[in-house]
Formats: sequence, C-alpha cells, structure tokens
Amino acid sequence: MTAVKLSRESQYGLEALSVLAQQEEGTVMLLKDIAGTGNLPSGFLAKIFQKLARHKLVSSHRGAVRGYALARPAREISLREIFEALEGPDLFSRCVFWPGQCGDQNPCRLHEQWGKIRPQLQGIMEKVTLEQVALPKSRSTAPAGQRKERRIEDGRRKS
Repeated sequence: MTAVKLSRESQYGLEALSVLAQQEEGTVMLLKDIAGTGNLPSGFLAKIFQKLARHKLVSSHRGAVRGYALARPAREISLREIFEALEGPDLFSRCVFWPGQCGDQNPCRLHEQWGKIRPQLQGIMEKVTLEQVALPKSRSTAPAGQRKERRIEDGRRKS
C-alpha cells in the first residue's frame, strides 16, 4: 500500500515557512533568499507564496523593505492551516486512497475507516504549530513538552 503523501507544493511550502519561522519575528525576506536557504525552486515558490498570502499566512511587503514575512507568529499558525491553504479546504474530507472516485455516494472499501481517522488527523494537525516543526533538526528531536528551557542572564529563554 502506498503512504499518504502530500504534494510537492505542500512540502516546499512547509519548508519555506520554516525558513521564515526560524528568523526573528517580523523578519521580511526576499523570496530568492528563502529559496536559497531552503534549497527550493524560487519560481515554484512564488506561486506557493501567492496562495499562502491569500490565506493570510504570509504578508507581502513592497518598497524599501520588500519580500515576505509570516502574517502572525509561528506559534499561532497550525499545520492544518498550511496544508489546507496549499492542498485545498477539502483536504481532510476527501479520500486519500481513491481520490476523485470515493465519496459518500460511492464509498471505497476503506471509506468508513478513513472517516474515523480523519477527525483525529485533523485535530493533530490543528494542534501542531509551525513553530514546533520549524525548530532546527538538532533541537527538535525531543518530543514536545520534554525540551527544557533555560533562562540566560538578560531574561530571554534559551532552549
């Protein structure tokens, strides 16, 4: 059986948003810099960022400081929002096994089981934030809630 797979658009979109999330809050970056940092194709990224801007996940800046920034803090952006923006609002309602063929009127063999799993997956994607997945790989190995935070002298958190 094949694994449930997101489109390349979602893969690139999540990677690009992670690049922005790793910057200081409010940082505006040129698309070519986001693409370069994430090793992503800038032409395709431009189309992805248009979708993300329409869904108010990123904001576009023109003028002296031009580029893109997260529209709100990474801790307030869920994976569900990102994937629904890029895959479509029906992402969690369509069949992942026989897309375009399965539905309530013409259910596939797994329709009932997928119907039970969908709300759980949707709930998980709603709880996981961009901030959590954007951590550098070396810092994100501990399960959520198990990372210890330390305070450095000026009062800022350091993980």
